[in-house]
Amino acid sequence: MSRLPFDDEHAPLYSVGQVADMLQVQQAFLRRLDEHDVVRPSRSAGGQRRYSRHEIGSLQDAIRLIDEGMTLAAVRRIFELQQQVRDLQAEIARLRAAAGETAAGDA
Repeated sequence: MSRLPFDDEHAPLYSVGQVADMLQVQQAFLRRLDEHDVVRPSRSAGGQRRYSRHEIGSLQDAIRLIDEGMTLAAVRRIFELQQQVRDLQAEIARLRAAAGETAAGDA
């Protein structure tokens, strides 16, 4: 059975209007988050923004941080730091796996 686009959390399925309605925010606010590199959705062939479920989750996080008083620049930096942490955690896991393989090979 093949996966459908809506099964993929990274599939760009939702328009700005749909997401604005879902999150109860103005479309201009979503465009502003894109322009400030906070959440950058994919673009359709016609250049229209298309959001995935993953990006909608990021938008929800951004809205929460903004509601807590963070600036767009601060939210962008928080997201960058969170990505660095995820990348480092993946690297640690890779190194641990490689060390485990080496230790098993030495035994």
